Parts: sequence; structure tokens; C-alpha cells
Amino acid sequence: MQAVTSATRMELLSLRRRVALAARGHKLLSQKRDEISRQLIQISKTLGTLRVEVERELIEVARKFTMARATMEPENIISATEVPTKKFSLAINFAVIMSVKVPKFVKKIEGEIISYGYSNTSGELDVALKGLENVFDKLMELAEKEKQAQLLADELQKTRRRVNVLEHVVIPEMQQMIRFIYDKLAEAERDNISRLMKIAEMIRAD
Repeated sequence: MQAVTSATRMELLSLRRRVALAARGHKLLSQKRDEISRQLIQISKTLGTLRVEVERELIEVARKFTMARATMEPENIISATEVPTKKFSLAINFAVIMSVKVPKFVKKIEGEIISYGYSNTSGELDVALKGLENVFDKLMELAEKEKQAQLLADELQKTRRRVNVLEHVVIPEMQQMIRFIYDKLAEAERDNISRLMKIAEMIRAD
């Protein structure tokens, strides 16, 4: 138990106000903890499905590129893909979830991913490039959700620690100090009553 500076009624009232404030903080932090947990569960469900889709589509894209290499001359593949005509830029905005800033990726794409003629290329290369273009949005969403999950998980751990400190350390210690001061004040009151009774007896005896 922390040292009590003075066992007075003023100190008792101050401690009771602090306990009430700590209890409100505990309630708010508990609500925040529960809401972050709910958000994490939702994101985790999305992540699981999204990872499966991205992995499946990337495997299919890799298969299409393998087929394109098998049906085209190496120099034709190099000439078809060495000059990119599709430009990409990425901006990161931020949203707030339960006081946590989480990233929101915003992409800007210009041009066409297919920048070659069709005389020396195969349809498999067209399909592979289009498939890569299509899966890119999901890759961005996956990266965004994983970062959000990481930030929220970190905040959840911090919030849990704060809740536990308030619940198991701060509030119990203040409540113990309140009991100590209350007992001291009650003891002082009993001593005072005892003295008054002795004084009254002495007066009556006179």
C-alpha cells in the first residue's frame, strides 16, 4: 500500500474522487479493448479469405507466364515486356479506428499493361499480364488489412495492460488507502468520544 500523507477527511474525499475517475477510465478502456477485439476478428476473417484468393490467383498467373514462355521465343518475351507503358503511383491516407491511425492505400494507374503488338506474342502472355493486373488490387487490400491488423493488435496489447493495471493495481491500492484512512478516522472518533465521556464523568463527579 502506498504511503498515506494524512488520514484526513479531505484526503478521504480526494481518494474517493480518484477511485471514481479510475473506475470510469477502466470502463472506457474495457469498452475500447472489446471494440478493438471485435474489429480484429472482422479483419482476421477478411484476411483469411483474401490470402487464399491472392495465393490462388498468383499461382494461376505464374502458370500463365510459364505457358507463355513455353510458346514464345525468349527474345520476343523480353521485347514485349521491357518497355512498360503502365504507370503506377501509391498514396497512403489514414483512417482512425478506436483512436488508432490505420493506413488506407489509394492507387493511381495510367496506361495499358499490354504495350506490344500481337504478331510475335502468345495469348497466354496477354492472359498472364491481365491476371497480374487484376490480382494487384487484392494484393494492395491484403497489405492494407495486414498493416491494420498489426497496428490494432499492438493497441489491443497496450489497452489490455492499462485495464489490468487499473483493475489489479491502481484501484485496489486506492481502495485499500481509503479503508486505512476510514479506519484511522473511526479510531480517532472513538478516542475523541472516549475523552468526551471521561470529561463528562469528571464534571459530574465535581
